[in-house]
Amino acid sequence: MKMRQWITGIAAGAVLGLGLASPASAQQNFENVEIKTQKVADGIYMLVGQGGNIGLSVGADGAFMIDDQFAPLTDKIQAAVADVSDHSVEWVLNTHYHPDHAGGNERWGEMGAYIVAHDNVRERLAAGLAENENATETSLPIVTFNDEMTFHWNGEEITIHHIPHAHTDGDVFIHFMDSNVIHGGDVVNMASYPFIDTNAGGSFRGYMRGLARIISVADENTRIIPGHGSLSERGDLQAQLDMLREIQNEIQTAKTAGHSLEDVQAMDVTAEYDDRWSGFVTGEQIVEVIYNAAP
Repeated sequence: MKMRQWITGIAAGAVLGLGLASPASAQQNFENVEIKTQKVADGIYMLVGQGGNIGLSVGADGAFMIDDQFAPLTDKIQAAVADVSDHSVEWVLNTHYHPDHAGGNERWGEMGAYIVAHDNVRERLAAGLAENENATETSLPIVTFNDEMTFHWNGEEITIHHIPHAHTDGDVFIHFMDSNVIHGGDVVNMASYPFIDTNAGGSFRGYMRGLARIISVADENTRIIPGHGSLSERGDLQAQLDMLREIQNEIQTAKTAGHSLEDVQAMDVTAEYDDRWSGFVTGEQIVEVIYNAAP
């Protein structure tokens, strides 16, 4: 699949996630989804449904939620939160603007949660809002930041760090300092080769820097909630980074030698990794991304 076709497919998925499909059809698509809850540390959980993994901190101050998946799943997510907390969701933090992570903003905003995100996330959500006459400003973050911010909530120091031009231009990772837990958003993808949304300011080189930065913050005991995939550790991220660097080096060498993209794709440089990592993004697609990112 060529890059333009791939991006077109992503855009089509985003249309549904932003609520542009009819409510009935959207509900039908999600009616069989089950929200599964996994304890990560005392008071911290990972919620898995359809879309990006949700991080959840619960305690006396109320529920602090990272990402909210798709709007039709809000009632199921709310029920999952109620299973581990008597308090409502006070804060929803978007790790970036994609609808599988921020598609439920409007519903949570209507229920009184404060939406928080990087400045660029609000800008991109606002641009989409202007194109969707059925959406309202309730879906927009009301608290934004440029580089870093800190919450002191549920007995935790929760630091949020912007990762420039990685998966998108608005990515953040969240570090629960006291519990030694990190939510990496889609800069940590344990389910597939990384998707780099270049149309939204993402870059492969920025992604690699972001992944390395998260690894540098973690230690051998850190639990890491990925944007997609299973609960992970620093070693899992390091193995992925090493794999991507190896592929990058091979592609760079071939491109420097004058080989075309089609030549490099025919070399099957990802073959030994495809069984593990080919998913939403295939080996052929990640080769195209890395080739185009190479000087």
